[in-house]
Amino acid sequence: MLPVNRIRTQPRASRSWFSGMDYTDSRRKPHFLAKVLMVAVLTAICIIILKQSGHSGPSPFSRHEPGITHVLVTGGAGYIGSHATLRLLKDKYRVTILDNLSRGNLGAVKVLQEQFPQPGRLQFIYADLGDAKAVNQIFSENAFDAVMHFAAVAYVGESTLDPLRYYHNITSNTLVVLEAMAAHGVKTLIYSSTCATYGQPEKMPITEETTQAPINPYGKAKKMAEDIILDFSKNNNMAVMILRYFNVIGSDPEGRLGEAPRPELREHGRISGACFDAALGIIPGLKVKGTDYSTEDGTCIRDYIDVTDLVDAHVKALDNARPKKVGIYNVGTGKGRSVREFVEACKKATGIEIKVEYLSRRPGDYAEVYSNPSKINRELNWSAQYTDLEQSLRVAWRWQKAHRNGYGSPLAMDS
Repeated sequence: MLPVNRIRTQPRASRSWFSGMDYTDSRRKPHFLAKVLMVAVLTAICIIILKQSGHSGPSPFSRHEPGITHVLVTGGAGYIGSHATLRLLKDKYRVTILDNLSRGNLGAVKVLQEQFPQPGRLQFIYADLGDAKAVNQIFSENAFDAVMHFAAVAYVGESTLDPLRYYHNITSNTLVVLEAMAAHGVKTLIYSSTCATYGQPEKMPITEETTQAPINPYGKAKKMAEDIILDFSKNNNMAVMILRYFNVIGSDPEGRLGEAPRPELREHGRISGACFDAALGIIPGLKVKGTDYSTEDGTCIRDYIDVTDLVDAHVKALDNARPKKVGIYNVGTGKGRSVREFVEACKKATGIEIKVEYLSRRPGDYAEVYSNPSKINRELNWSAQYTDLEQSLRVAWRWQKAHRNGYGSPLAMDS
């Protein structure tokens, strides 16, 4: 079983940043609070079981080994973090996941453990990045060579309702990670950022030179974290890669992992999750706001990047990270797709005639956001390969149909 340490972390929730879409109210079920409490208890029991099954003797995670790169993946139980962990393990990296499961899924960790059960491959640490003392202890007990920092709350709408949480969770916690890296000589950082740092650019497509003028606390907190990283890197020999990516869709092509946000967070989630929930009958339909934008069909245009391509960009960034060098890259397809086009692709992928209600536009939304990925194409030899929107949705839908309750309860997973 997977070795587990019980400290705590802030994992990355599924990334969400789309416009022109409203999530209709889900059906409230009775005794919701009791169910949430039960899930929490079952999660704690599962963590204890995993902890008790840890390996005895000196841990291979505590020492550097020639030819093995040990990567700390913060938020590795989340949607994007778990897919990145899977790719790293397939590429023979040693991985430690650090996650507090507040938005990640223990089920994803268990899937990864089952895929890579060999000692010294994968370690899970239940910890909180907001606890600087605990984070320092983790770094002192483990020999990390690099950090992939995904851990963050990541819902634009929620950030406007609870901004202090976002500044603490994203900006402050990134500072904690950097301080631990500095104290323990970890020199490579791959930072998960967002196109939300650009705000509302006047010119498309977005390049890395586009002015960063975020308009919500999520984007502002991410930009602040970027600024801290860049300032810190100026006076040392760190290798830094900052990836600003766009609207993430899809799931593992082999069906091992998928996106499973907690039910109470679904209304904040991404457009694909809303489409799938409508197809499954969890919600009665979709509400798309805005049909009079200056686009071909009148709805907003966004850049949708498949999660498999996204994690490939992270691994290429890690492979190309060099001391005293900073790389900043947009990760997108370079092509915008309208919300109406996305919904039609989702209908075809699911085979279900999803009910859609088109309404007047929402204040503050803007017509187009899509990337110019030429820099990452040129410097890292990366380009998006999974660009068939309907196919990406079909792959994700296959996982959703097979996992109607996400990864299930911890008790069910261990049965």
